[in-house]
Amino acid sequence: MPVLTGAEPFAHEGSDEIGVLLCHGFTGSPQSMRPWAEHLAAEGFSVRCPLLPGHGTRWQEMNRTRWQHWYDRVETGFGQLSARCRSTFVFGLSMGGALALRLAQRHGPEVAGLVLVNPSVTTEKRGAALLPLLSRVVPSLPGIANDIAKPGARELAYDRTPLRAAASLQELWRVVRADLDKVRQPLLLYRSAVDHVVEPVSARIVLDGVRGDDTTEVVLADSFHVATLDNDAPTIFAGSVEFARRVHEARVGEAA
Repeated sequence: MPVLTGAEPFAHEGSDEIGVLLCHGFTGSPQSMRPWAEHLAAEGFSVRCPLLPGHGTRWQEMNRTRWQHWYDRVETGFGQLSARCRSTFVFGLSMGGALALRLAQRHGPEVAGLVLVNPSVTTEKRGAALLPLLSRVVPSLPGIANDIAKPGARELAYDRTPLRAAASLQELWRVVRADLDKVRQPLLLYRSAVDHVVEPVSARIVLDGVRGDDTTEVVLADSFHVATLDNDAPTIFAGSVEFARRVHEARVGEAA
């Protein structure tokens, strides 16, 4: 299945010191992370932003995938970076935040730190409990893409929400929530004050559940859900670079 123009994965071979894996969101693509990826590459970091299975083609393809397929793809990207970099970080948007948390749970201190933007680990939307049943008879519903405040900014994502894939996303959420106490890495969490896709409860669950002693929440006042393409994107980009360098320097100092 041909990949949509602009949805291609991103890779940059930079420093052997700091590597960053970027995880995009549900029904989205690396396009939503590309400005961030390019900023990190310009700072000299090694970067990977894989295209998750079922994404970047047609929404019907996504209904043939499950969360384990998406996780396996980011696991591969993480392995590529951790094999060559002294410190490997995982940054995630929305569902990508859940995948980032799962990597941290599975790999422990091999994940140097996390930067999450509007991470999703649950929903309060009406009818969510019926999704596993509904997905057996209804293939899709209207999409959730392009929740962006910045005029003219567009997200390359599906205009339909594939329900079998969405039901699998709920399974990922349950797995991640159950193991949040295993997340002890430094964490920087950006949350939009106005988000029409992910409710504030997700950020609260993450911040209350992780057990690290280096945890920071930053509220974005001028962006909606896809904040990596929105007005506050420069804040996210600069803050993530500062965070990664600070954590890396501390790790190197401890190792010495």
